[in-house]
Amino acid sequence: MSGPTAGGGEPNAGGVNPDKDLNAQNLPGQRGEHGEAIRVQRGMFGARNGGDTSGYGGLVRTVRLPGEATRPYGGYFDEVADELEGALEEQGLLPESVIEKTVVDRGELTFHIAREHLPRVARTLRDDPALRFELCTGVSGVHFPGTASLHDVGRELHAVYHLRSITHNRLIRLEVSVPDSDPHLPSIVDVYPTNDWHEREAYDFFGLVFDGHPALTRIMMPDDWQGFPQRKDYPLGGIPVEYKGARIPAPDERRSYS
Repeated sequence: MSGPTAGGGEPNAGGVNPDKDLNAQNLPGQRGEHGEAIRVQRGMFGARNGGDTSGYGGLVRTVRLPGEATRPYGGYFDEVADELEGALEEQGLLPESVIEKTVVDRGELTFHIAREHLPRVARTLRDDPALRFELCTGVSGVHFPGTASLHDVGRELHAVYHLRSITHNRLIRLEVSVPDSDPHLPSIVDVYPTNDWHEREAYDFFGLVFDGHPALTRIMMPDDWQGFPQRKDYPLGGIPVEYKGARIPAPDERRSYS
């Protein structure tokens, strides 16, 4: 029996990294040389503040985000984009000043929105009869620290909103980027009240400050907790554990395998 192949070609006897195989584009996280390079990750998880206990400290991999899409986007994506841009123009806004870029990747549509226009876009998506995205299922935080060499400075923190149209049975996402040095963006609780706790969670774990939120307090961590635990530059730490008579050290005390 022949060995595994890379992209349906010759047997991959040499163990070629699929990240370099342009036929492996549909694998999660694999984009070959395509997309927007944001950083070079070293090790399995990219941790810098402690010993690499994964055993993969020698890995070096370029982390890429999908690039801006060009029309036609396909499916209902073009209709949604046309309706949104038209609705913004009717309100006296230039779509290109509101929508920083439009991304279509792995069958998903994402509008990257300038933070000052987020409430207006959210309300338009909710209320316009041709759009009618009545439900926001929450906001997720993402952190890409230390990307100045490969990525535009000032886009380290991302807030990602997942919107669903029950009327038209459609899904889209909004994404807003802010810098570590100024992590403020408008709250959209007035538009989507269910975002109340989701914005508090993103604040608690990522330090995203949602201006205008009715009660922006921590929701999981103690009120006096220092720092934001899900930021990538948050120090790795913990407490030692006793297990069957042996002491298992905290993560930041373990030896490095690199």
